Amino acid sequence: MLNQEPRVITVGAALLDEALDRQAVPRRPVDWRPPLPGTSEALAKVLADPRREEANRTAVGRMLSARPQLVGVRPAREVLGLEPGTFFHAGPPITWERASGPMRGALIGAMLFEGLAATPEEAEAALASGKGITLDSCHHHRAVGPMAGVVSPSMWMFEVVDAEHGGTAYCSLNEGLGKVLRYGAYGPEVIERLRWMGEVLGPVLQAALQKTGPIDLKTLIAQALQMGDELHNRNRAATSLLLRELAPAIVDAAPERAAEVLRFINGNDHFFLNPGMAAAKVSADAARNVPGSSLVVAMARNGTDFGIQVSGLGDRWFTGPAGIPDGLYLGAYGPDDANPDIGDSAITETVGLGGFAMAAAPAIVRFVGGEVKDAFAATTSMYEITLAEHPAYQIPGFGFRGTPVGIDVALVARTGLLPVINTGIAGRVAGTGQVGAGLVRPPVEPFVAALHALTEV
Repeated sequence: MLNQEPRVITVGAALLDEALDRQAVPRRPVDWRPPLPGTSEALAKVLADPRREEANRTAVGRMLSARPQLVGVRPAREVLGLEPGTFFHAGPPITWERASGPMRGALIGAMLFEGLAATPEEAEAALASGKGITLDSCHHHRAVGPMAGVVSPSMWMFEVVDAEHGGTAYCSLNEGLGKVLRYGAYGPEVIERLRWMGEVLGPVLQAALQKTGPIDLKTLIAQALQMGDELHNRNRAATSLLLRELAPAIVDAAPERAAEVLRFINGNDHFFLNPGMAAAKVSADAARNVPGSSLVVAMARNGTDFGIQVSGLGDRWFTGPAGIPDGLYLGAYGPDDANPDIGDSAITETVGLGGFAMAAAPAIVRFVGGEVKDAFAATTSMYEITLAEHPAYQIPGFGFRGTPVGIDVALVARTGLLPVINTGIAGRVAGTGQVGAGLVRPPVEPFVAALHALTEV
């Protein structure tokens, strides 16, 4: 029947691949996956939408052309209009009743910091009662916060402006690692550090930036990628570059405080994470509200829910249960101590950094687990669900190819691939602090729900 050797094509059957390889049978593997369950009809409608191609081109073009610049550091009460008893938090909106341990711990700490309670017990009772307390998502106010992301009126915020499209975004100042408010710790040392940041660090940075003028964060991020950062869990190079920009102005603006401020920044390799998050937020916001676009403009977690927002769907949240990261743990901590995924810092992955840029930072595996090949594989896979390659954010190990950027809900549904996020891990119990770091994938529910919503607009 056959007058030539058969040609074998394998699709998804790993056992068949292995059997043929053992027999030295030539084969051509095809990397194909079925679409996410329950999405076939909606996927066909979205892919056939005549607006989609141009809408996505417009949205991702805005994201790529954003020019985030650090222009100031100011109190939250001033730039966000926060009143006593109002707190912003990471992720989609959530109530005290549904809040996780680290979220509750951070809110308790913020109450103590603001002088609204004298003891943790008093703070918890006030938050549980809800009287005089308002909770809202940072994303609703052009802000982002790492981990619990809690922002209160007396905290100081990085202010980042998009010089191309005119948007503004804010993020709190970074406390460092370990027992810190953003991981849900609220002991006396946490409150004391926050007070020092409000009384010294914030005003000194504000005065320094008045001397330096705007700092180009897009260029700084591009440089840091060339130096081994991925700008989510590894910010060592970016922090060093920012410190070089600020140090002379800090000395000029506050010579009596310069040593302690510079020492604090130098001892905190994650210091750049927060202005970097604001840079990512303002870049993603530039891509919002393009009718017909299936581009993801926010990914965020509150420790209970994982949520996304999509350009063509306004400010609607699409949520699913947050998962527990798989990674490395500190000391005697283990998976049983871990809280589900939490924080707004996935805004970095939303704009092509973090887990999407791990190939630029192979050393990150020493912090989040895995091997160097895993970092390369993570980045490579993300090209399948994104709309573009970033012209400024390039990966030396990939021949200076741009990072994958612009998550497309339709491509996620069609390939079954979910975004890869590298993240810190907060302790499940309020007051614990950080217990590790690792990788996490979102739940499928937000992407499926967003895809179906796109068929209705």
